Amino acid sequence: MALHHSKLELLMTLIVALAAPSAATSASLVGVNYGRVADNLPPPESVPRLLASIGVGRVRLYDAEPAVLHAFANTGVELVVGLPDRCLPAVATDQAEALEWAGAHVLAFLPAAKIVAVTVGNEVLTDVNSSSLARYLVPAMENLHAALAALGLDRDVAVTSAHSLAILATPSFPPSGSTFRPDLLPFVRDILSFHARTGSPLFVNAYPYFAYAEDPSRVALDYALLDPGAAAFIDPATGLRYTNLLYAQVDAVYHAIASASKGGGVEVRVSETGWPSEGDANETGATSENAARYNGNLMRLVSQQKGTPLVPGTPLRAYVFALFNENQKAGPSSERKFGLFKPDGTPTYQLSGVPVPQDSNSTAASGAGQGTTAGPNGESGYFSISAASPVSSPDYPFLFMLTN
Repeated sequence: MALHHSKLELLMTLIVALAAPSAATSASLVGVNYGRVADNLPPPESVPRLLASIGVGRVRLYDAEPAVLHAFANTGVELVVGLPDRCLPAVATDQAEALEWAGAHVLAFLPAAKIVAVTVGNEVLTDVNSSSLARYLVPAMENLHAALAALGLDRDVAVTSAHSLAILATPSFPPSGSTFRPDLLPFVRDILSFHARTGSPLFVNAYPYFAYAEDPSRVALDYALLDPGAAAFIDPATGLRYTNLLYAQVDAVYHAIASASKGGGVEVRVSETGWPSEGDANETGATSENAARYNGNLMRLVSQQKGTPLVPGTPLRAYVFALFNENQKAGPSSERKFGLFKPDGTPTYQLSGVPVPQDSNSTAASGAGQGTTAGPNGESGYFSISAASPVSSPDYPFLFMLTN
C-alpha cells in the first residue's frame, strides 16, 4: 500500500468510524457472546440474571430464537441477533423472504427486546461452504436492509456481516502491509460499499490466542495476552506503536480497508475474540490462567479506556467470547472451553476485579442445566473496537494484525 496517500485516507476512515455515537445499555461497556452449541446449558430465562451479576448489558446471539429473545424482553440488554448461514440463499433471492424474516425475528420482538443489529451469516467468505454461499452474502444484506427500511427500522437496526481474519492476505506482517486476499477482493469491495453506504460496521473475528498458538516462538505470550507490561511492537513503515496483539490485528483490517476502498469510511468491530481455559496437549497456551489474564486484561482495557488522541472520549466496547463452555462445538478441545461460565452457572475461572458469582444457586434455582438449547454451528463472540490514533502519534495503536 502506498503510504503517500494512505495516511490521509486512514485518518479519514477513522474519523468517520469514530464519529458515530453508540447507545449505552449499561454503565459497563463490557458485553458477551451467548453461544448455545450445547445440550447442557441453563434455560434462557436464567441468563439475564447471570449477565447482570457481572455487569454485562450487551449480548451477541447467532440466531434469533424466539425463546431467547423473549428471555431478554424488558431487560434493557442490547442485542445483536444473527441471520444464520442456511437462510442466506432464500433471503438473497427473494425480497418477500427478507421481509418475512425481518418481521418475524426483529419487528415482532420490538421494543421489548432491544435489538440493535443483525449479522448476516458468520465467516461466509472463508467457511467450508464459501463456494456456495459467498455470492449470496451481499444480496442478502441488501434485501434485509431494504426489509428493515420498509418496516421503518433501518435507522435503529443495523445490518452487518462477520468475517474471519483469513480474509486478509498472508503474510500480513507488518500491519501496514495488510491487504485483503485477491480471490476475495471482489466480494469484500461489495461488502465495504454496503457498509459505507448504510453506515454499518464491518465485524471481524480476531484471536490473539490462535496467532500465539500457531507460532509461540515468534509471538510473545504477554503481548498476545494484552498484558500492560508487554514489549510493544513498532511498525517500521508507519512508526505506529502497538502495545498488544489485539490492537495490531484490528488495525490490519483498517489498513486493508483503506487499500481496497480508497479510504472506505467503514468502522471495524471485532466479532469474536477470547482465550480457551483448556485444550489438547498440542494446543499451546490453552490454560485457565492465560484465559483469566486475557479476558481480565481485556476488561481492564475497556474499563480504563479514556478515549483516543484522535477522538477523546470514544470508548472501547468489548464483547467477550463466550458466556458458556459449549460441549457440542466441533474441533479440538479448546473449542469447547472458551466460556466464562460452566453450564451450571459457576465461573470457569476468576477474573481479577470482576464480580463473578462463586456458586450456581442463582441459575440452579431457575432450572440450570435442565434444558437443551443447542444453536447453529460457528457461534462465538465479538468485540467492538474504537481505539486508534492519527499516524502522527506513534505512541498509541492504530490497530493491526500480527501473524506469520
